[in-house]
Amino acid sequence: MLDLTQLMTYALSLLIAAIVPGPGMAALVARSVGGGAAAGSCLLLGLILGDLIYLSFAVFGLALIAEHFDLLFQLVRWGAALYLGYLAWLFWCADHQEIVVGRPAHSRELLSAALSGLTITLGNPKTIAFYLALVPLAIDLNSVSLGTWALVLVPLTVAVLLVVGAVFILAAVRIRHMLSSPRAQQHLFRGAATVMLGAALSMLVR
Repeated sequence: MLDLTQLMTYALSLLIAAIVPGPGMAALVARSVGGGAAAGSCLLLGLILGDLIYLSFAVFGLALIAEHFDLLFQLVRWGAALYLGYLAWLFWCADHQEIVVGRPAHSRELLSAALSGLTITLGNPKTIAFYLALVPLAIDLNSVSLGTWALVLVPLTVAVLLVVGAVFILAAVRIRHMLSSPRAQQHLFRGAATVMLGAALSMLVR
């Protein structure tokens, strides 16, 4: 069973990691500005699901297994880096139009946002480093049972990421009117594309 100190250390580390700008939060802001709170919330759910997958990897020792399948890990790393590069290209070349505030988001758009959030997280080197390298230093994974994972770590992770993500979404929605022009959106999306491309190159270098 984890003690309170370990849980607070994990929560604080996760909070800091989530706040530090990366491809996930860059995409979250861009999608929230372009599609509103609904699209941003769906992308956030995808981001959280990706975090929970890596948390499970760390808790159940799947990272140790990955070390013995170096070729598979290299393929996954290259695939994730290429996908981030592809997303960067899409964000850079996106065709922007005047934002219509209050326009309901289509179900396909919401599903696309959720899948984008998931894949961005799975290919984010910052997320991988946090869960597979830093989490084992913050908490004693040998003392984490299935119940502790399901009833403590998962809800804590979701709560922290929801709080941080909600702040980013609300801030983006509040400034939508300032970024309603296609030119302003172009600058925002190209900024997000630059962050994603940087993450992809970082993944390949590492």
